[in-house]
Amino acid sequence: MNTHLGAVPLVGRGKVRDLYEVDGALLLVATDRISAFDFVLGTGIPGKGKLLTQISLFWFELLAGIVPNHLITADVSEYPAELKPYADQLEGRSMLVRKATMFPVECVARGYLAGSGWKEYCAFGTVCGIPLTEGLEDGSQLPETMFTPATKSQDGMHDLNISYTETEAIVGAEDAAELRRLTLAIYRKAADHAESVGLILADTKFEFGRTAQGIILADEVLTPDSSRFWEGAAWKPGGPQPSFDKQYVRDYLESIQWNKQAPAPSLPPEVVERTRQKYFEAYRRLTGHSIEF
Repeated sequence: MNTHLGAVPLVGRGKVRDLYEVDGALLLVATDRISAFDFVLGTGIPGKGKLLTQISLFWFELLAGIVPNHLITADVSEYPAELKPYADQLEGRSMLVRKATMFPVECVARGYLAGSGWKEYCAFGTVCGIPLTEGLEDGSQLPETMFTPATKSQDGMHDLNISYTETEAIVGAEDAAELRRLTLAIYRKAADHAESVGLILADTKFEFGRTAQGIILADEVLTPDSSRFWEGAAWKPGGPQPSFDKQYVRDYLESIQWNKQAPAPSLPPEVVERTRQKYFEAYRRLTGHSIEF
């Protein structure tokens, strides 16, 4: 649930990842923590951090022709000497990455109507303020893929949907256009791959940064933590879809009528195991590989 790397400087702990500074680079370590409704839950999902890391590594390689990324290496044997004593903690769940100046927006691509987008559509007929045609259902494919950026609130917790005009005001018109282009290009490539293995990529979010060489893809990418993957053969608009993401955990938390206030509850063993299976199946389907943990 938490990493401990002795004197290696800890930059911070996110909901899922621990971040360290090492020799002018960053070490990103994916723990087995799981969050929902902006809270880290009291129970982890065994092996989740390794699955997330390996999925991200798969996508970084597949998408390299579209956009460069922040990865230096994920081979623990190539890490700086000061990390060698912690190899067991880091094996399979960490990446040494380049530093970048991160854009203060999350770049969201939506190909299907779901989640907060569905709720907004029900109330206003829009998604992130963009009007949509009438008659769409929960789970409907959108007429075209939407770029719907978001920004972080001051408390660092909630994602706040913003308009494209607001995005231009934050990052500038040129960068906003490039972030939109990259987001939609990555989504198309990823959605095509997902379709080839019988999955639907309903929506996802990316984070980009800038280095001296230009814009790069950073953080995690196209994992069940940041994306909705649905079972293609079972897709039927009109309600929730069979999924390979943490929607199963959200549904459980809704069923126990948690008030979404601290402390966050723990998960019963059967929910932990079912969630682990969903993450593992997403990894197996997307990458074509198995994994030991």
